[in-house]
Amino acid sequence: MNSTTDSTNKDGRLRRWLEPLICMGLGAAAVLVVLVWIDLSPRVESDFFFSRDDPQLRALRDMEQRFPSPEQILLRVAGPDIGAEGYLTSLSNLSADLAAIPGVVSVNSVATENVTNSPLWQRLLLNPGDPTTNIIIQIPDPDPATLVPYIESVVDRYAAPDFALEVSGVPFIVELIRRHLFRDLMVFSLSAFVIFGLLVGAVYRNLYIVLGTLTSCLTACAVTLSVAHLLDIAIGLLTANIAVIVFVLTLSHIVFLTSNWRQRVEESRVRGVARVREAVQLTFGASFWCMLTTLLGFLSLLVATARPLRELGMAGAIGTVTAIAVAYGIYPAFLRGSVGPEPQSSLPVRLDIGARLPRRNATRWLGAIGAVALLAALGLRHLSTDPSLLSYFAPGTELRDGLEAIDQDGGSSPLNMAVEDPEGHGIDSDEMNAKMWTLQRRLESDPSVGVTISPALLLAEARLAPFGGLMNWSQLLDILESPVLDRVGLSFVTPDRQQGRFFLRMRESGRTEPRFDIVTRVTEHVSASGLEADLVAGHYELQGQLGRLIAASLRIGLGGLLLLFVGIAFIVSRSPGRTLAMVVCLCCIPLIVLGTAGHVGMPIDIITSPAANVALAMGVDSMIHLVIRMRRLRPPGTGDWEAWLAAREQLWKPILGATLIICAGFGIFSLSSFPPTQRFGYAVILGTLTAATMALVALPFAATTRLRVKNSQTGI
Repeated sequence: MNSTTDSTNKDGRLRRWLEPLICMGLGAAAVLVVLVWIDLSPRVESDFFFSRDDPQLRALRDMEQRFPSPEQILLRVAGPDIGAEGYLTSLSNLSADLAAIPGVVSVNSVATENVTNSPLWQRLLLNPGDPTTNIIIQIPDPDPATLVPYIESVVDRYAAPDFALEVSGVPFIVELIRRHLFRDLMVFSLSAFVIFGLLVGAVYRNLYIVLGTLTSCLTACAVTLSVAHLLDIAIGLLTANIAVIVFVLTLSHIVFLTSNWRQRVEESRVRGVARVREAVQLTFGASFWCMLTTLLGFLSLLVATARPLRELGMAGAIGTVTAIAVAYGIYPAFLRGSVGPEPQSSLPVRLDIGARLPRRNATRWLGAIGAVALLAALGLRHLSTDPSLLSYFAPGTELRDGLEAIDQDGGSSPLNMAVEDPEGHGIDSDEMNAKMWTLQRRLESDPSVGVTISPALLLAEARLAPFGGLMNWSQLLDILESPVLDRVGLSFVTPDRQQGRFFLRMRESGRTEPRFDIVTRVTEHVSASGLEADLVAGHYELQGQLGRLIAASLRIGLGGLLLLFVGIAFIVSRSPGRTLAMVVCLCCIPLIVLGTAGHVGMPIDIITSPAANVALAMGVDSMIHLVIRMRRLRPPGTGDWEAWLAAREQLWKPILGATLIICAGFGIFSLSSFPPTQRFGYAVILGTLTAATMALVALPFAATTRLRVKNSQTGI
């Protein structure tokens, strides 16, 4: 008999170690696959958050076909005296070294061009009233990551206190955004592993739970990245944060499962597999509905037109399903291996965080919460979904300061217009030339427009060439379109010479109007000059469209999500009153998040905008767990009040624990050097704290229909 018992104990101990080791091996293999075979470098395209097959890019693609032209990188050069020989010598050497970089099409500076009396180069290379000049680096349309490092290395060699250099331009900005995202991906992954490991260890003080938590979370992240890779979902603007999001999603399930397991062990004073099975059965129903709401939250992003939002929606959906599968497929093996918490001599002291919230004050508490929500809602009037490009970089940094300086000099965001004469005159006619000069002057007087380049300027520049004054407009265009001048004329005039391209560098500093309104005003300048704008496109216009898409996605996505939650809330609560209470509490989450953003002036950019959806989807978890537990604890024939008391007493710890974990997880985003990522984390934290308050304070009060007639001495 003893030998049989010893054999059974040995088998039990072996199983305690065997299952966790197998799970850790599977997790390590999944992580190894990601590190070896999956490219984790973020992909950021030069079209600012749109993919090339998005309908918003049709105008830009059409513009590029009509007026093929290379990309530009701008270099601002400052010195004590731009006319000094030393300055010009350094500028000449710098220009030559930049031109020698493989792939660079051309380099223009005051050392390479004659700016005297030049209508073109004076506008492009000189900054009136400022002791600086510009260098224009023309590059093809390659991957910016290829050329930007070479340009940076040349700039670093020449930069000096009396020869300050600042770089800007769309390819350069895109490359820097990519670097920020890659750094965030590495920092966030390592920080999540360390912070969550320490946090779980401090809370549970159980090696099996710590190992199980880290193994499950890492496995879920690795599987999500692998499936996303198979579906060709690249690491991008938003999916660079998916590892932390999946980490938090998995950990949220684990917190409630562990809490229920500990409660079963403490109540029964018995350890074993049966307690794990009971905890799984008790927790899985609520976890499933939480998973479904989070899944719907991410799927709601698929209605967005902007590619990064769709990618986050798909990757988040994959991560949501993976998180629950791993949490219930792998983590219980570690609970079965754990000896569990030591039984207490008696049940823990009853502690209810609502004990100091007298029931007689229910109306006051609901009124206070409603007042906060209403006050936050007033901030929606100031919500900015069309922020400046400068807001993507932290104030006071070298990059932000340089971008602002270049923006104030001549603008930083390109906009193109294809114009034509409604009377049918061609670019090579006197009538069209006069109208183009009228438009040129109107645009240059607009405070939102910086440098403006047009066919009128090119023709005026060509007139300065030897014998240029003896040629007519058609002959000058022939010269501009010749290979000798790199066919620059084709970048501004169509082959049939019926349309001309106006290239504008728009200013972002100090902009208070929506880009869409500014673009509308610019096109009105065209009409006022006697011309027609056949096509308007460019990164400035794309960002304006993006702002309108963000606003639309907030309305449609959040509205649709709340409607879907009505059905889930009714299924979970099985009561119209409780359903209404849940929906009202849920509505307060995005209201407070977005309203607060409006009050504090937080820009809602493409990266920050999904925060409300994510916070709403993740914040509903606490309400679902609480409502389902209340229904389980409600004896037949009794009222809801006592059941709410008991449910909240059992769940306040895991609810606050899950809130702490989510806040800690998204608090990692504060380590980012990229302000939009920081704002995303702050917004999710605010939404999570709001959701916990709604679940533990507002929901029990709002869902109880007899608040005023109950004995005021019964506390919640």
